[in-house]
Amino acid sequence: MRGPHNIWRLIQTGATLQRAGAMGIVLNAMDAPPRLRLLARVVGWPLAWLGAEGDPSLPPAARALNALGPAYVKFGQILSTRPDVVGPEVAEQLRVLQDSLPPFSTDIAKVTVAEELGAPVEELFSEFSDPVAAASIAQVHHARRADTGEEVAVKVTRPGIERAFRRDIDAFYFAASVIETLSPASRRLRPSDVVRHFDGVVTGELDLRSEAASADEFAANTGGDAGFRVPKVFWGFSARRVMTLGWADGIPLGDIAAIDAAGIDRRELGERVIQLFLRHALRDGLFHGDMHQGNLKVALDGTLIAYDFGIMGRIDEYTRRVYAEILYGFIRRDYRRVAEVHFEAGYVPHDRSVDDFARALRAVGEPIFGMDASRISMGRLLAYLFDVTERFGMQTRTELILLQRTMVVTEGVARSLDPNINMWQAAKPVVEDYIRQNLGPRAVAHDLARTARVMARFGPRLPGLVEDALIRQSDPPPPQPKPQRVHPVLIALSGAVIALAGVALGAML
Repeated sequence: MRGPHNIWRLIQTGATLQRAGAMGIVLNAMDAPPRLRLLARVVGWPLAWLGAEGDPSLPPAARALNALGPAYVKFGQILSTRPDVVGPEVAEQLRVLQDSLPPFSTDIAKVTVAEELGAPVEELFSEFSDPVAAASIAQVHHARRADTGEEVAVKVTRPGIERAFRRDIDAFYFAASVIETLSPASRRLRPSDVVRHFDGVVTGELDLRSEAASADEFAANTGGDAGFRVPKVFWGFSARRVMTLGWADGIPLGDIAAIDAAGIDRRELGERVIQLFLRHALRDGLFHGDMHQGNLKVALDGTLIAYDFGIMGRIDEYTRRVYAEILYGFIRRDYRRVAEVHFEAGYVPHDRSVDDFARALRAVGEPIFGMDASRISMGRLLAYLFDVTERFGMQTRTELILLQRTMVVTEGVARSLDPNINMWQAAKPVVEDYIRQNLGPRAVAHDLARTARVMARFGPRLPGLVEDALIRQSDPPPPQPKPQRVHPVLIALSGAVIALAGVALGAML
């Protein structure tokens, strides 16, 4: 019965948008044609009562998505960083989804902490505040350790969040299957794989032990990065539904007025956001996968502080090199090389033309250069890129989904700090440094040394492996038995026996 349940869920989604007063806002942001707007008005009004009412204190778009559940909230968080795509009105409404959602009871949070950590809250913490931030999956309490007096942030997951999330993601799976059935052209984008990837990422976010491990590893990787800090993980105060980090004092990155009042250079801060993301992705292969304003603060000394490590991205070394070469090619405006890298990595089928693909990439890249970022419509740019990928038969790379999404989110955050920032100019020093380190003579020497270490590790086994291979190659193949020809009469008799046996078995049953 998953089909009927999910059909109802999708109907409820549209009805909730209508009831919250968000349908018209969304259609305007999408620049929907007049006929679609009229159809939505005619059909949506009678069905609005089927939708969830939501929190009347929230703006319409945020009210609808919050009422629909955590997966929808996650989607809204991403869109909140893209005012150039959804429009400034919708982006402003969705921004409250980042860390300003209605909290659940502090008493429930204390019960969860006691169950998970095996002791009453009063024994563990001398202070335990009401929620200071609430998001789609968990909320945060400001506390103080009873034994050391250290200020900490205690994160506690919402009650029943696993079941609520499963209901939402199940509808996404159903919608993806419907899209693939009704639109064969969409299959190259692998909608079901995209949903499956999103499912895996956020399911991991529901286990705070996994998030604590990611935060600890991320802190170790970035310890030497100037102007960046990750709070310390307190393992003794963390479990599946509770995680404790060091307290981070700072200004939320969405509070532009406070950042200006503190005298912090927003242009430099925006460039640093982009450069840190690229450095972590390319250098470490581990990056923060949810870098919206609600997960970033800036200290009074200008240090960028990251938290909420439930969604972390990983990419292997080969993919990092391909990604860097593509970025470097765009930065140098070498579209021929960018096209060749796509073909070498297997991103584009080899029966397509490299020259044609390079020409299409030039049409995408050239508008970026020599133009203020405020004049670039990322909505139109992404639409054109979609057309290009469809024309050249490119398939969605599931291992790059989170990387691509985070890059879009990061650029949106940087643009909120400086509307005229140019992503390519900010990225150039980081990408060039990675290219020098990993694609030049030094990289070749490093690869050879690593190959030599592997060969040395397997060295004692190599003679035996070679000898076994040579013996297998020199041995004559075993004789193959000649197929015996079965007379057609025997085949017919065998079929009749099987049929009679089936009839007899049916009679006995």
